[in-house]
Amino acid sequence: MPVEPARSARPLSAPAPRSAAEPRSAAAPASPVAPVSSAAPVPAPAPPGGRAAWLAWSIGVSVYILAVIHRTSLGVAGLDAADRFGIGASALSTFSILQVLVYAAMQIPVGLLVDRFGPRRVLLLGILLLSTGQLAFAFSSSFAPALASRAVLGCGDAMTFISVLRIAARWFPAAKNPFVAQLTGLAGMGGNLVTTVVLAQALHSEGWTPTFAAIALLGVAVFALVALFLKDSPAAVHPAEHRPGPRPRIGRQVRACWREPGTRLGLWVHFTTQFPGNAFGLLWGLPYLVEAQGMSRAEAGGLLTLLVLSNMSFGFLFGRVLSVSARARMPIVLTVIAATGLGWALVLAWPGGHPPFWLLAGIILVMGSNGPASLVGLDYARARNPVERLGTASGIVNMGGFIGTMITLFGIGVLLDALSPAGAGSYSAAAFRWAFCWQYVPLAVGTAMILRLRRKVAT
Repeated sequence: MPVEPARSARPLSAPAPRSAAEPRSAAAPASPVAPVSSAAPVPAPAPPGGRAAWLAWSIGVSVYILAVIHRTSLGVAGLDAADRFGIGASALSTFSILQVLVYAAMQIPVGLLVDRFGPRRVLLLGILLLSTGQLAFAFSSSFAPALASRAVLGCGDAMTFISVLRIAARWFPAAKNPFVAQLTGLAGMGGNLVTTVVLAQALHSEGWTPTFAAIALLGVAVFALVALFLKDSPAAVHPAEHRPGPRPRIGRQVRACWREPGTRLGLWVHFTTQFPGNAFGLLWGLPYLVEAQGMSRAEAGGLLTLLVLSNMSFGFLFGRVLSVSARARMPIVLTVIAATGLGWALVLAWPGGHPPFWLLAGIILVMGSNGPASLVGLDYARARNPVERLGTASGIVNMGGFIGTMITLFGIGVLLDALSPAGAGSYSAAAFRWAFCWQYVPLAVGTAMILRLRRKVAT
């Protein structure tokens, strides 16, 4: 009993601060909990959307448009490159294969960079690499330096698309992200349109070096635009992403993304739907139409333009459908795969290897759906990964289509050389027919994996 008065006398010995001392003593039992709640991340407000969001997206997507111009520039210069460097189909395909290989290999590192440093810095680095690679390509006169320059270009290209998607995720409400992702792909096709219409003409009127050097110098204006006006996110949105403190280990981050079935399904969707149109537009479309089908360069360029316009139309259509219902994802994917496989079967089985113009136009229209359908894979990853892993998850998914493209480019090139020993300029319609049959190998593998994984993901 004497001890209790001694304890109570301590806080009462100073009457003035008693009211201040009481709250501290009352809070003491809860002290282990209080620091945790005060250090817990404050829920971020929803991204605002609106004009500011569209402005930020427009600046980011200008880099992606530039990257697509760089990426597809070889698609209209394949025959010129074969003459300039004195190479055959296998070596010619090596340009695109290496570029795509670097692109695919960089996806996870780029996703980690975006998660850690933000999309704006990664975009600036990407522009520098794109411009450097294209400028070196413009002045290359032998195979090895030109090949190295395409590798640098592929590295810069890899840093654009994921960064733009991350900007969209930070600036737009979640419900609008599928539509904005499709608009991003649609805008990228605008860059492809510049390649097929403007670059193809400039290449033949101005020559190799002036044309590719001019493309490289476009990066100066885009770099200034991003450096001066782009912000990673609106004020007070996603504050936890930049909070100092321990970050997850790289290996743990990648494993967490890969364990998510939605990420793996997204990768195989991207793999299976993107590569047919990608391989055709990046390299083999123009040689096939000119050498196997006997078209002029102008006619072939017109059909490649149709591929771009079809891609843009499907991108807008799929974006609107997916913004209304996520249940449309798998029906879109399977329909595009079936239509592409059936379309190429009709073209390749046509007697004599010379299908009519309407059938060629039809398969090109169908391949226009490939790119927009591949973006559905990114929707699967985005819907099933937390925001701090979105860059890494998007990088894993985005590898898929470019791995499929690389496999297809290489397989077609090897088969063309095997079937036409005389080399470039001697590729017959029959050689192209058998070489293009290679597409069914990755198509079958990818479709089987999609059907297997869809059971694990509520689609």
